Amino acid sequence: MNHIEFYRGAVNPSDCISNGWNLVKQNYGLFFGISIVALLMVTCIPCLNIFIAGPVMGGVYYCFLKEMRREPVSFGEMFKGFETFVPAMVVGLIAAIPEIIGTILQWTINLADLGLRSGSRENYFQSNDTQIALAGGLLAFAIIGGLVLFFLSVALHISLFFALPLIVEYKLGAVDAMKLSAQAAWANVGGLILLFLLEIVVALIGVLALCIGILFVIPIIYAANAFAYRQVFPNLGQNFQTAPPPPNAYGGTYGVGQ
Repeated sequence: MNHIEFYRGAVNPSDCISNGWNLVKQNYGLFFGISIVALLMVTCIPCLNIFIAGPVMGGVYYCFLKEMRREPVSFGEMFKGFETFVPAMVVGLIAAIPEIIGTILQWTINLADLGLRSGSRENYFQSNDTQIALAGGLLAFAIIGGLVLFFLSVALHISLFFALPLIVEYKLGAVDAMKLSAQAAWANVGGLILLFLLEIVVALIGVLALCIGILFVIPIIYAANAFAYRQVFPNLGQNFQTAPPPPNAYGGTYGVGQ
């Protein structure tokens, strides 16, 4: 892996959102179509979606980064992520680990609950302290398991945040992309967490707009994530430069001068 420089403390959440909107509104119909098709592919194709989620989202990043370079973007380029299918798929699979564990945990809880309910019907007129204890243990297991999964999901989301754009832009392998992404993301963790919170607010505003409004803000969120990547990894594609431009070249002022 070639040495790739990144900036620390470079993510400016508000600039990411505002620049994301300015980028999307220039060709909103195209980016709305790309975002919705990508969303459908990663959520509505049973079994297969877990394998194509990484390549699909890699293609979405490809389109937004190309638009940021002021190059023409076509709808078909959202499938560019499939040109780096294996590394993007690996990242997507690892990102899905909390979801997979959560599904298994949910099945386990449902089966245990079903067993308890069945036992309760058989002993309807009898007080069963064992069943009460089991129900309490099941509740504690669900709470603890949920908390562990939540923190695991957040940690993975932060660590892998830059992995897919690194793969599609710099053609890195899965391991190199994940390692570099984790280093850069945790060096910008404050800005990324604020960005996540701001994106939740944007999504809630979309939900308030007759619920379906959330679909219309998805392109803005994707574009904001692409700007966060560019603030941390400026001009990766321009290998002829000896040093990247400062983060504020892409709207970033967070942490400049640190």
